[in-house]
Amino acid sequence: MLDWLTWSFFSVMIAGFVVGVVVGLTGMGGGALMTPALIFLGVGDTATVVTADLTAAAVYKTGGAIVHKREGSPNMQLAKWLILGSVPTALLGPYLVSWFTESPEHLDKTLKLCIGFALLLAAATYAGRLYLNLLRVRRGTFVSDDNPVIRPLPTFLVGVAGGLLVGITSVGSGSVIMICLLMLYPGLSAVKLVGTDLVQAVPLVLAAAISNIAIHGLDFGITIPLILGSVPGTILGAKLAPRIRQSFIRRAIVVVLTMSGVALLDKAGWGPLGAGADETNPMLVAYVGLAMVVVVPLVWGVVRRTVGLPMFGTPTVEELDVPDFHPEVLEGRGAGHVPRSHDGQPDGGSDARNHT
Repeated sequence: MLDWLTWSFFSVMIAGFVVGVVVGLTGMGGGALMTPALIFLGVGDTATVVTADLTAAAVYKTGGAIVHKREGSPNMQLAKWLILGSVPTALLGPYLVSWFTESPEHLDKTLKLCIGFALLLAAATYAGRLYLNLLRVRRGTFVSDDNPVIRPLPTFLVGVAGGLLVGITSVGSGSVIMICLLMLYPGLSAVKLVGTDLVQAVPLVLAAAISNIAIHGLDFGITIPLILGSVPGTILGAKLAPRIRQSFIRRAIVVVLTMSGVALLDKAGWGPLGAGADETNPMLVAYVGLAMVVVVPLVWGVVRRTVGLPMFGTPTVEELDVPDFHPEVLEGRGAGHVPRSHDGQPDGGSDARNHT
């Protein structure tokens, strides 16, 4: 045990705590933040990091799912079809990568490429969510429906794709699957959406962890400090969530995910970027971050113009980031609506008094 009490042990625990706080605050992050953080810390090869992250996620997501289940927030029929699709592919995914790689070096490069693209996909899902909410608000078509008619085949296929992504990269059990649920069932409230996603994520992440452990083994020197850090971090973040401006944090996460995705693709030697030889071009990553901060808001303004809105103004990104934001807020600036955060509590990111 004393052999584990090294700088690496405490650095992993600190990283787990920080990411846990972010996950508790926003409902975003998880593997999308933890996996690249551990890779850049250099605590192990990519396969070892993915396995440890999935194992830790199975622990802290189980706690969150139990809380939501007790409160009756998950849609269990919806979760059932997601689980039926995701668990088999989560078990299969790591074996597919293993079968198609010829050496540990080839495996490591392949996983970095997969994780890099998965991070960019996770960042894009945030923009997709904002755009869908923008269209919903603009059209005034929102109809709340926490018990929608289940569409088995599309829901099953979302599970299949999500399971494969998570099994290979540990990324996507929240961000990617959640945006697909929003597209299929736009009337789900925030608490139903998060509760359903957490319940389906537990067997998904557990299956992915078991499969990766069977192939790569489990490094307790990474997994234990990761659990010790992430569990209290998630609890603290959840308690702070109603008091924090979550929208700003989510946008910062998207910038970090994009920069991390580009850095991993660069590190893996992907052709268009390709520093290769396990190196990263820091200026390239810095330029990407700058573009995200400066250029993306202008692009968003152009998108607003395409739906008949001015480039800037209401509804703001902060308003659209609230899953329960209703179109009537545009008309009466309030009509009794209080924006809700991802856990159904009043959103600390918007002054509720402006909506009452």
